[in-house]
Amino acid sequence: MDGGSAAELEAAERVVMRWDSSSAADEPMLFDGGGDRAEADRFLRAVDDLRRLAPASPAAVGSPRRLSSSGSSAGSGGAVQVAMARLEDEFRHVLSSRALDIEIEALADLTSLSIASDRSNSASSADLPLPAADEEENSVSSSIGRRSSAAYRSLRSIREIDLLPDDAVADLRAIASRMAAAGYGRECAQVYASVRKPAVDASLRRLGVERLSIGDVQRLEWDALEAKIRRWIRAARAAVRGAVKGAALQLFGFAEAISIGRRSPEKLFKIIDLHDALSDLLPDVADIFAASKAAESIYVQAVEIRSRLADAVRGILSEFENAVLREPHKAAVPGGTIHPLTRYVMNYSSLICDYKATLSELIVSRPSASARLAAEGNELAADLELPELENQSPLAAHIVWIIVVLEHNLEGKAALYKDLALSHLFMMNNIHHCAQVAATNYQRTSWLKILNCLRDEGLHVSGGFSSGISKSALRERFKSFNAAFEEAHRVQSGWCVPDNQLREELRISIAEKLLPAYRSFLGRFRHHIENGKHPELYIKYSVEDLEIAVGDFFEGVPPSPHNRRRSHG
Repeated sequence: MDGGSAAELEAAERVVMRWDSSSAADEPMLFDGGGDRAEADRFLRAVDDLRRLAPASPAAVGSPRRLSSSGSSAGSGGAVQVAMARLEDEFRHVLSSRALDIEIEALADLTSLSIASDRSNSASSADLPLPAADEEENSVSSSIGRRSSAAYRSLRSIREIDLLPDDAVADLRAIASRMAAAGYGRECAQVYASVRKPAVDASLRRLGVERLSIGDVQRLEWDALEAKIRRWIRAARAAVRGAVKGAALQLFGFAEAISIGRRSPEKLFKIIDLHDALSDLLPDVADIFAASKAAESIYVQAVEIRSRLADAVRGILSEFENAVLREPHKAAVPGGTIHPLTRYVMNYSSLICDYKATLSELIVSRPSASARLAAEGNELAADLELPELENQSPLAAHIVWIIVVLEHNLEGKAALYKDLALSHLFMMNNIHHCAQVAATNYQRTSWLKILNCLRDEGLHVSGGFSSGISKSALRERFKSFNAAFEEAHRVQSGWCVPDNQLREELRISIAEKLLPAYRSFLGRFRHHIENGKHPELYIKYSVEDLEIAVGDFFEGVPPSPHNRRRSHG
């Protein structure tokens, strides 16, 4: 080493040794976030000079604080250890003293979730066991008529939360890079975990995520467990990005307990919510944990939990079908009115339709023969048949099967009436209720997307000189409506409803929703299109054109072409 380098090394050692953590009490911190950064920058340059000029030596093993205080601080090697001990203290100080005060509860507020309107506003929550036949109808209907006000659809993406200000992050990176370069990366990571783990644990507690064992979770009553699932979904969104391994194990341990818990029909939809939440978390879990061999098991565990939740969904659906089939015949409902079982099952079926997107992915097989014949000793069970329709999805087959086993059960309940005419009235009332609910489900699933095209949301722009309607968004909205309606017209004209009265009632119900919405939308926005180029490409239908087209529905034959009248012409 030449004289100049030796002088540089000696100067660097003097700077570092002035900040020996083992020899000073209550010394000021270099990285305290204050305005004067000169001393901190001088220390970092000295550390860099030590690394550059000191003779190469194997990295020491263990805490730099222990090594620097053990008498091995002579020479440049000792100065490096003193530097690492100081940087370890500074790293801990920045993490603990400069963290932002995050309102974690606000970040996880339910209002920030994407609430599924077709789940929360159109269907009631099926959250009770199957009702007994002799229950009072009013009490049952009021119990299962509660609205699902916080149905979960998708987290979309994890919100990234700034836990530290930018200048603190820069300081941490400067410290960590130098500790890693000196062979003290493990110690740096241990300091990070020791400081962040208590903070993450406290945040989880504030979000309502308790440290529960699998046994604790499985002993909870369903009402309490349902509330904890809702809180878990909220917490997961805010917690995953800040989680260390231990907190992640705690977070996913709850979902694991749900996935292997006792299955019962009332749990189906909350388990789907949990499955959807975990599916949305997985890309971020992969980013955080899968890149590290030490933490990769967290990602693997999350994937396995999602798979078990999917198995639970499939198992619960089959158990629900069997429960409907086996529901006992106790006492005839007075006057042959709608049975509580009918209301419950149709309510449950409506929710199945609302969760169609996820269930269509998870339900991959039709009801099995064993499920169809599950009721031992039931003489009529063996006679039940599941109609097989062309291009019928597995989920659709399960919905049909639910109606089949419900009708079979109702026939047994109808036999309780001594008056044969009252028995037939009972069946008529209940089948009619099934048809009404099915028609409502048809309207919601078939027409919600089309009617959403006729909403104002997303069309308005504001600010500067451009306040008003976005013509490009409006043109796209008309194109989307046209495409969606034409697809519905093409497909549903080929569907067949043999009963004239039912066919006409369905057409009227469609027209009553579609035509006023289109007339209003057209009245509000047509002039924006007509004042532009090629309006006929966007306003393809008048209200009368749509009314004529609806008349083709359910004829069982391909639609005939219509001479559409251009409302702009």
